[in-house]
Amino acid sequence: MFFAILATALAATPALACEGCYGPRDEAAHVRNVRRMQPGALNATTGPRAPLEWGQLNIIHTTDTHGWLEGHLKEQNYGADWGDFSSFVTHMQHMAGNLAVDLLVVDTGDLHDGNGDSDAEYPDGSLSNPIFENVAYDALTIGNHELYLASVAELTYAQFSHYYGERYLTSNVQIFNNATGQFEYIGRQYRYFTTAHGLRIMAFGVLYDFTGNTNVTQVIKAKNLVQEPWFLSAISYPQPIDLFLVLGHNPARPTAGGSTFGTIFNAIRAKNPSTPIQFFGGHTHIRDFAVLDEGSTSLESGRYCETLGWFSMSGINSSTYTGVAQPRGVPNPTQPAIKVSKTTASAGVPSPTGAFAKLVYSRRYIDWNRLSFAYHAVGSQSNTFDLHSGLRVSSDITTLRKQLNLTTLYGCAPQSYCQTCAPFGSAANIFPLVETALGLTVVNASRASVPRLIIVNTGSVRFDLIEGPFTYDDSFIVSPFTDGFQYIPNVPYHQASQVVAALNGNGGDAKRRRELQTRDFAFSPLSGQDCIDDVYGAMDGKPGLARRSAPLTRGKHRRQTTNLTPGYTTSDDFGTTGDDTVHTAIPYFSQPDYIQANASFPPGGDLPATVDLVFLDFFADSVVPILKNLGASYTLADVAYYLDPASFTTQTYLPLYAQMAWQANVPNCPIGNGFSTR
Repeated sequence: MFFAILATALAATPALACEGCYGPRDEAAHVRNVRRMQPGALNATTGPRAPLEWGQLNIIHTTDTHGWLEGHLKEQNYGADWGDFSSFVTHMQHMAGNLAVDLLVVDTGDLHDGNGDSDAEYPDGSLSNPIFENVAYDALTIGNHELYLASVAELTYAQFSHYYGERYLTSNVQIFNNATGQFEYIGRQYRYFTTAHGLRIMAFGVLYDFTGNTNVTQVIKAKNLVQEPWFLSAISYPQPIDLFLVLGHNPARPTAGGSTFGTIFNAIRAKNPSTPIQFFGGHTHIRDFAVLDEGSTSLESGRYCETLGWFSMSGINSSTYTGVAQPRGVPNPTQPAIKVSKTTASAGVPSPTGAFAKLVYSRRYIDWNRLSFAYHAVGSQSNTFDLHSGLRVSSDITTLRKQLNLTTLYGCAPQSYCQTCAPFGSAANIFPLVETALGLTVVNASRASVPRLIIVNTGSVRFDLIEGPFTYDDSFIVSPFTDGFQYIPNVPYHQASQVVAALNGNGGDAKRRRELQTRDFAFSPLSGQDCIDDVYGAMDGKPGLARRSAPLTRGKHRRQTTNLTPGYTTSDDFGTTGDDTVHTAIPYFSQPDYIQANASFPPGGDLPATVDLVFLDFFADSVVPILKNLGASYTLADVAYYLDPASFTTQTYLPLYAQMAWQANVPNCPIGNGFSTR
């Protein structure tokens, strides 16, 4: 019976599952207890705390978007899509023009691995990158997720890099050019440019010392980069430089593990003691702002289209600047680049002296939702936040998701499961669910009766699983990687049973996660509210376009509600005022780096003499040495695939489990209250 169910589930491919698509194909058949997918995502109920500070130079920052172009469809704090963001950028550019100040838009990499919009195609990003490109970035750099696969790296080089031209900066990343037989830079090494109002900027794009890249690429270590003749020439450029801009897929804080910003900073500062240096980081998926010295700071703006970073500064000494130093009618930055404690008011912070005496800064972490975007764009719009260009992008996303069958429904998740907001092993924690799903679905039919232990790294789970429809898209969101299941047969149980503990005890194991381990805020829950039917009342009479939130009235700055929702609560070198929207804190609990499921064990609680030890190919080279240390004599030659990786990977087991265990309420999946009511 089990294998009949498993075979049926395996046969249910997204392309053949139209009857199970989440969301109505006919608006008249709309079921009110099922929320529509993009563009009918929820909007936030808690707005920003205050208008943004505008300075002489202002920068909008995105990073680690990982394909979340549709926004978070079941999370109201982050419900805006890329079309909303595109409209926001255009409004802010107009506002900057009206204020006579400079505005730049920058990105620091990782466009793939995390969402069906980018991952359900080959190569990753081939269909989503053109949507991303609707935003006119002034400077961008590459992330490590553009370098894992040769196909993605080559796409980035051949198309994405060429689209953005001199604005795409890869100062230490090269790719092998088959035509020339040489390695060459994927993007430009640096960019020297002048802003609309005359600021002269030298920009670089620096990836951390990444070593997991495909062999058709190479990453130059920071210590070697700063010795390159071209780099030394660029930081001693013959033309005047008013500010150095360093973009990096790199932890923003130079003292953080893996960050190479300290090396870059020291090299630039040694040659330019009186020039401001501004860093924008990424990779660790956190909100952070670090002070390097009185003329240098570094901003990191979260992940997954949950956060939009805002940075502004004034006091840049430039003989060619033609704009306004302190724009009128808006707040201005006031904080010098000096660390403050949580309890220190900015008024009590001492002022810098010397070359940086006039520099002042501000930073803000904006929640990625339409309420926040419209609030901050209010000064640059007349009647509506939406622009035709932004609506076109939103429509393109809807079309892409339909083309990729991303709304294919596998089942209805009966509750929400989070990565870190609940203790390991508790009912709300995702990893007991993962263990159950692995035990039921990771089955080699020819060895189904053989007891097995199945080990996966918790880093293979990248996001929470939220109560409601579990779709093809969710399979990428929760587990985007395609790691295969390998095994060693008939391992003595007393040895195999010690492997997971040994893996968790190896604190230096780089295979634990694909990213640096960080204290991510992984869940921002929905509030308990009635389902709102956004299908009726489409804009301009166009079917399929959801009714958008009404814009705020010009000149009014208020919150829509004072009820706080769970979300980011950030503390950085400027204190605790960076979060644009005030939230209650989400609990955080540490989790093991590896977990283990078992299956086909003898009845009655007896332990087997031997087991098939199943593990992911991603960390197979860590398992064999552990077994040797436990007295076994295995080598990598003893490792084989337990299941064919062409048809079964870490992206497969949750959809199969959903089709087996989560069929109640299909296709009308109710969406619960999330964790905000617990």
